[in-house]
Amino acid sequence: MTIPFDDPEVLNYVRIGYVTAQVIVLATYYLVSLKIKSKNDQTVLKYVEAPGPMSTEPGTLVTTTVRDYDLSETSKLLRAAYMGIAMMAFMHLYMKYTQPLFIQALMGLKNLYDAKLVHIHILGQPAEGDLKRPFKTPGMFGAAPTGPATDAASIAAAEKRVGSKEE
Repeated sequence: MTIPFDDPEVLNYVRIGYVTAQVIVLATYYLVSLKIKSKNDQTVLKYVEAPGPMSTEPGTLVTTTVRDYDLSETSKLLRAAYMGIAMMAFMHLYMKYTQPLFIQALMGLKNLYDAKLVHIHILGQPAEGDLKRPFKTPGMFGAAPTGPATDAASIAAAEKRVGSKEE
C-alpha cells in the first residue's frame, strides 16, 4: 500500500500529522525539563567521560549533580529534535520532498519513547539498570553499549591526573 502524496488533501493530513508529532515531542521534553527543575535533585554524580574513538588521551573527570546532568541530556534531546525539524523543513519546503514527512513523524514519536529521561521523569520508572545515570549509549551493529566509566578505580585515576583529589 502506498500513500498518495500527490493528492493535496492527503499531503495536508500528513503535514498536520508531522507537525502534531513534533509538537508532542517538544512539549514532552519541555515537561521533562520542568519536572527535573521541580525535583531539584542535588545528588553528586561523578564519572569519567569516555574519550573520542580516535583520541589517545584518557577520559576527563566530570563532577555534576543529577539535576544538571538530566538538564544537559534534555538539552541534547531538544537539539536533536530541532535539527530534525530543520532538516525536514529544508527537504520539504525547498527540495519539495514529501515522503519523509510521514516517516519522520513516526521517528520523532519513537525517539520520544526511547528517551531515558521520559521513562524516569514522565513514566516514573526508577533510575536503575539501563536508566542508571550516566546513561550508556547503545553500540552500533550489535556492539556492546559504551559510555562514561563510573567505577571507583577510573574516578580515582582521573582525580589523580587532575591533581585535585578531594576526600
